[in-house]
Amino acid sequence: MSAFFSFIAHLVAHLAALLQPVFHASAAAAAIVLFTALVRLLVHPLARAAARGQKARAALQPRIAELRKKYRTDPNRLQQEVLALHAEEKVSPLSGCLPGLLQLPAFFLLYHLFSSTTIGGETNELLGHRLGAAPLGGRWADALADGGLFGAPGLVYLGLFVIVAVVATFTFVHTRRSTAESLAAAAGSGEQVPGLGAVGRVVPLLSFTTLVTVAVVPLAAALYVVTSTTWTAVERVLLQR
Repeated sequence: MSAFFSFIAHLVAHLAALLQPVFHASAAAAAIVLFTALVRLLVHPLARAAARGQKARAALQPRIAELRKKYRTDPNRLQQEVLALHAEEKVSPLSGCLPGLLQLPAFFLLYHLFSSTTIGGETNELLGHRLGAAPLGGRWADALADGGLFGAPGLVYLGLFVIVAVVATFTFVHTRRSTAESLAAAAGSGEQVPGLGAVGRVVPLLSFTTLVTVAVVPLAAALYVVTSTTWTAVERVLLQR
């Protein structure tokens, strides 16, 4: 495992060296953004499949509503019939989860790289790189201690928070609209699912949890989160056109 971390550390360092003539001291930060884009390109086919699956699942909702009415007193039979319907139509109920799950290893990889003082028994030189005045291995608390909210490192985080807030607001509006449509469809079919309304109010707010993540993880991992969530927002709009 240490050899793998060393390989990724050298890959990021090599990307930073290639980008250094353009981004200078922030080349490693640019390398992380590029690394994130490469990860997202790798999982993009799965994202496309997930978008198709979401549309297919939405098309099945009227038939699922009929099954719920027919087997409302027999939950086990209902579950079997719903699974059989998905199998018949070749629609996976879990396909939408795969793109997000496959991104987690990359996030934790960057978290480890920029939280460890040594990689493969050698000094972790990546910790010496910065985004502006903020060290890639530092956190928002470190920036606050080094100049306060409007100090040079703090301004880097404020910029990230602005980007995250804009993306989270966009995602919130989009998710709330989609959730409202799903609730309307459920109401129109006569479904009464306990707690569905509360879920519909809470789910859109989850987009703002990214602000907390950016505030507590190393800056390198925060860059991954910001880039990935921005990519997700744009990708979702394009795939749902």
